[in-house]
Amino acid sequence: MKHSHSSHSCCHTGPSPAPTTVSKDAIYTCPMHPQVRQVGPGNCPICGMMLEPEHPTTAPADDTELKDMTRRFVVAAFLSLPLALVTMGSHLFQVEALHHWMMQPWYNWLQFAIATPVVAWAGWPFFVRGVQSLITRNLNMFTLIGLGVGVAYGYSLVITFLPNLLNTGSNETYFEAAAVITALVLLGQVLELRARSQTNAAVSELLKLAPETASIIHANGTEEEIPVSHVKPGDQLRVRPGGRVPVDGIIMEGAATIDQSMMTGESVPVELKQGGKVVGGTMVLAGSFIMRAEKVGADTLLSHIVELVAKAQRSRAPIQKLVDKVAGMFVPIVILVALLAAAAWAVWGPEPQLSHAILAAVAVLIIACPCALGLATPMSIMVGTGRGAQAGVLIRDAEALEIIGRVNTLLVDKTGTLTLGRPQLSAAIPAKGFKEDEILSLAAALEQSSEHPMAAAVVEGAKSRKLTLPKVSGFTSNSGKGIQGKVDKRTIMLGNAMLMQETKVDIASLLSQAEKLRSDGATVVFVAIDGKAAGLVSAADPIKADAAEAITQLHAMGLEVVMVTGDNITTAQAVAKQLGITKVEADVLPENKHAIVQRYQQQGRVVAMAGDGVNDAPALAQANVGIAMGTGTDIAIESASVTLVKGDMSGIVRAVRLSRATMANIRQNLFLAFIYNALSVPVAAGVFYPLFGWTLSPILASAAMALSSVSVITNALRLKVARV
Repeated sequence: MKHSHSSHSCCHTGPSPAPTTVSKDAIYTCPMHPQVRQVGPGNCPICGMMLEPEHPTTAPADDTELKDMTRRFVVAAFLSLPLALVTMGSHLFQVEALHHWMMQPWYNWLQFAIATPVVAWAGWPFFVRGVQSLITRNLNMFTLIGLGVGVAYGYSLVITFLPNLLNTGSNETYFEAAAVITALVLLGQVLELRARSQTNAAVSELLKLAPETASIIHANGTEEEIPVSHVKPGDQLRVRPGGRVPVDGIIMEGAATIDQSMMTGESVPVELKQGGKVVGGTMVLAGSFIMRAEKVGADTLLSHIVELVAKAQRSRAPIQKLVDKVAGMFVPIVILVALLAAAAWAVWGPEPQLSHAILAAVAVLIIACPCALGLATPMSIMVGTGRGAQAGVLIRDAEALEIIGRVNTLLVDKTGTLTLGRPQLSAAIPAKGFKEDEILSLAAALEQSSEHPMAAAVVEGAKSRKLTLPKVSGFTSNSGKGIQGKVDKRTIMLGNAMLMQETKVDIASLLSQAEKLRSDGATVVFVAIDGKAAGLVSAADPIKADAAEAITQLHAMGLEVVMVTGDNITTAQAVAKQLGITKVEADVLPENKHAIVQRYQQQGRVVAMAGDGVNDAPALAQANVGIAMGTGTDIAIESASVTLVKGDMSGIVRAVRLSRATMANIRQNLFLAFIYNALSVPVAAGVFYPLFGWTLSPILASAAMALSSVSVITNALRLKVARV
């Protein structure tokens, strides 16, 4: 088998619409070992599990292995059940007739005839994968299964065909053990494969959201149903009640009530009208509208979500490194324990000693299969990231999912994160010798070229008063301080006190008025004309409705919340007081935000940074976990480990809850995986036989092994309904 341990991704960028078939040239990867990648399906050379397509698809899941394992299990169960009943009836229930059968010379030949198809055909995949594990030196569960079944079956063959070779003093064989073990392992595989298919349910549900067709309105007014894949940016589309929005865009005409719950995790439908942004895949509950397509294909939010979730599910949590080290040593240790157990029984065990030795070795090999250990972390990660997507929390990788639950310090940008990011003009106050409309029109003219959130508020405020905005030339921006330009040969400056101080503009007469506005939570900028203070304008940015409650919950979860903003300290503290935030970092220049993150990290804090702007990107990247508001800029989202689709503070609460629930689930899974071995291996090896007479048959060992894997998967699936 060709495989690659390269970590680079393939060329696909997103599935919208997702492919309905899996290409023969598609890249396949292992959910347990995502570093294994190859063209086309096959088995993982490390763990032996079936590889899955790397990129999501709406095509029906490939159930080839499930069907094959089910068919083999049915045959194995049908043939091995009679052997198990005879053995149990003879030994457990002391049925004399059955015991008489087992003493007949022909009974071993009958067992051989029944067990051989089970072991040689039904169990063939285990031997193939077991041999492959030896060739590649990646010892795994199939190594132990192959050895266990092979030893039991091989010993029985010798007793049957060469009864005098070993001189054991007994003609008892273990064909029924080899057959029943094979059937039980196959049952475990069937249950595991069915459960694994459920871990991708979140991605499957997201893929189903994308409609296959869209109703396009042509230039001549006619309408036509076309495949969504044919929609181009700028196309006008009609969306009717009960339908799904085909792509991302803007409402041009009409209004509607839209259910965005599968995207944002918010169960309350939203009312959108002309100018509102709609997201592809969301459901129109009432109303209809005409929209303009903005983002199509792989650029839609739905495509990004699906791709992010798929990548996160294939990533590995830091805790997995420890598990891998343990698993790497586990199989050789189990083989050694099996050999020691066999040797002990062969020397000190009761007669027939060799038979007891074989049984002990087989029981140890079977019950200690590390399948549950290998599943413990990846299953939880897959289900947890899918659950996060349903709650509007997109996790970039498993490492972020693990770390965010350990965060103890949350740094939060103010504008667009704690507030709506849509300030409204609250005041325009002229200095002596200037007029209110004059300074507002000049400020608005200058702000037209600015991208700062306050700029839109000043421009909208001037336009609402029907003021004329003069033409500006020579526009320059001083990041974090202000802007300036020329209007009719006059130099206009707009900025904070820092800029005024640097340019030696005396704003002393405006300071008391500015402080009063700031104490009410408004952001203030000063206006200077030709080096002279001309006045000030202020804008207030409404606080997000859920922000205060979310911060209360974060405090209750043990997180210290710190506001980090470029605003004046008075404004920042006024907003912080309304939100219950006690610690504020104000007057912070954009380039210094990442330095603040570093300072807290140097204090030993695990830091998360939440923001939505371009100037937040370095801080988001520096933080242990960067959290981007989905309503923010693309660069902020690209720099973050976690993206909140709705862009609300309650999303951070959901992210922390999700992380803690997932990590608790992983710890539970690891406990379940280890406890079976810790309790069962000593019993299987016969450690307690001298004291209590306890032993463990290989059949019961195989049942316990299957149960351990199923219990781990079942526990991981509980995350699908976890409260986040």
